[in-house]
Amino acid sequence: MTQATKRDILLTRFSALGDVAMTVGPIYDACRANPDRRFILLTRSHPATLFINRPENLTVHPVDTADYPGPRGLMRLRRELDALYDIGAVADLHDVLRTRLLRSLFRLTGRPTYHIDKRRAERRRLTRPRHKHLVQLTPMRDRYAETLARATGKRAPGRFTSIFPEPPDPALFAGATGPKQPGQRWIAIAPFAAHAGKVYPEDLMGETVRLLAQLPDTRIFIFGFGDKESETIETWRKANPGADIVNMAARKIGLPAELALLAHCDTMLSMDSANMHLAGLAGLHTVSIWGATHPFCGFRGACQKDSDILQLEMTCRPCSVFGNKPCLRKDLHCLRGISPARVAAAVAAASSSPTPGAGRADGTDRKS
Repeated sequence: MTQATKRDILLTRFSALGDVAMTVGPIYDACRANPDRRFILLTRSHPATLFINRPENLTVHPVDTADYPGPRGLMRLRRELDALYDIGAVADLHDVLRTRLLRSLFRLTGRPTYHIDKRRAERRRLTRPRHKHLVQLTPMRDRYAETLARATGKRAPGRFTSIFPEPPDPALFAGATGPKQPGQRWIAIAPFAAHAGKVYPEDLMGETVRLLAQLPDTRIFIFGFGDKESETIETWRKANPGADIVNMAARKIGLPAELALLAHCDTMLSMDSANMHLAGLAGLHTVSIWGATHPFCGFRGACQKDSDILQLEMTCRPCSVFGNKPCLRKDLHCLRGISPARVAAAVAAASSSPTPGAGRADGTDRKS
């Protein structure tokens, strides 16, 4: 079989859960626009579980990158993939050293390769300490879609709205949460992130939880991972006796069940974190708090409108793309300056309004 007749397109995207989550919509759209092609997604095992109700022509191939160290390991991985699939092209949706080497190995055997342009120079101008070039960068979802369009020769219409074509069965999560009562409001809160520059301070979040817990007929689900985060959630829960607060970090129901639960919630409060993008996969209206980072970097959530973006206009923002740099002011005022009353009011309003993401299948960001 010649390379020109090979039908499969290899997609590569490792990295963090939220980054992979943003690829789901563009990949599903590309698959549905190219039913005569098969797409093979190479990713890590945990993010692989995101691809629920995927198109029939999408195969998710989970790998542990530690099993393929260095150039020799990637050469072995390339041989293994060639033995399993008819790979005719590679679309690198990550563009880091590992994926660059892997796509180069395919290119050496005559396969065309394509890769995402992360516009790193534009990011540096946006986040530099002085004379920032504060403009909206191309959203990451659009960049994924552009890369897939080059690989397939066809720009897919953006029709993705959710991984659930219909509301998922509540039995997937009801054992840990109980049923949703008629007229009850369900609010999801994801208060944690990988870096301090993206985390709303614990005392302020505790006050936000208290305010939201006072809303009538409201159940609050607080998400987290690990014992430390579970302990923090328990502190907030015990500080509000009589409130209907569920510690999801202690439930450990798994990612697919959590996504099903999000599809039944009325809104989510999140940081600029993976959970914001997971909510988008479930079509859930999300209010997000932004500190060191900024929506202009291109990572805005799919199901958001301008009023859902809570942030302060400061000359030092954004100071980094990922929130992993120390605060230049030493006080994280970009986060501490956002009051719990403002946050609670935004969440209360969002939980009473329709999801703004409906009909925005491309997840296009808009300026805040």
